[in-house]
Amino acid sequence: MRFNLSNKSYLKSLKKFNFGVLKSTFFISSLLYFCIYFFVNIDQISFDINLENNGINLFLSFLFCVLSIYLNAYAWKYIVKWFGKEFKSNNLVSFYVLTNILKYVPGGIWHFVERFNFIKKISNPQIAMYSTLIEPYFMLSGSFLLASLGLIFSPFYFFLIFPLVFLNKKLIYLILKILRSLKGKVFDVLRLQNLNDQFEERINIISFFPTRALLLEIGFVLSKFIGFYFCLNTFYPINTLNIIFLLVIFSLSWSLGLVVPTAPGGVGVFEACLLFLIGRNIPKNAILVSLIYFRFISTSADLLLSFPFLIRKLFKRI
Repeated sequence: MRFNLSNKSYLKSLKKFNFGVLKSTFFISSLLYFCIYFFVNIDQISFDINLENNGINLFLSFLFCVLSIYLNAYAWKYIVKWFGKEFKSNNLVSFYVLTNILKYVPGGIWHFVERFNFIKKISNPQIAMYSTLIEPYFMLSGSFLLASLGLIFSPFYFFLIFPLVFLNKKLIYLILKILRSLKGKVFDVLRLQNLNDQFEERINIISFFPTRALLLEIGFVLSKFIGFYFCLNTFYPINTLNIIFLLVIFSLSWSLGLVVPTAPGGVGVFEACLLFLIGRNIPKNAILVSLIYFRFISTSADLLLSFPFLIRKLFKRI
């Protein structure tokens, strides 16, 4: 199972490279781009909606955002199972949903910390850490796979399938090594050491390819997209817009929001990327208002489902 890296200097260079500065620069640039875009077009923007006619669209958007959270939670459950830990109850799913709001907390690691501690209590530190650490890679792979539908527009999109090559029993250790180098801050917070030396002994991957977990992550991104679709349909009749094109742009933008953890929950990065990539295919006022409403709806879904967790944390501090 262990993938021996012949070039250890590559991982050392990853550790030395200051990704934090790069991510912060990209985040600030994205936020600045969105703000400029917003204020330049503010005279064309109207947040007024007719709830009687369009309320159903916003409600459906909210429902699909809620569904996406649960699909993501079940995907994590099957990631943990793929690493060799079976759960007969849905406690893992419930805990994931409850702690999802922590991704908006500055630092971008506190949802990882809570989930690591939860798994560690009922399993071992190796399964707890690696199943938590690898989950964003599953999300990214699923999102890139959807974005690869853009192959019908350009051969370039074929390369988005590449992350799937490493999502198997033989090569997953390489991805975990790289993620560990990139996510050193998580290890510092948890004060974990020497987990690599026990990977083979404590991790027992049960199948060659994690099909169920990947399909659930694809469903997660699709549900997010449908939620955005209903928001956009509230302000712009998208019958004339190529739905595949919109899905590809959404998936790429969401992926960029995911890999820039400087932005809590991808705030600013997702919106700026979608604005930039969508170009002139949708009127500026419609796409801006849709993005703002979608962000509010998706965050509200996280808050509503995480409310019991937040209340419990609050009473512990009082």
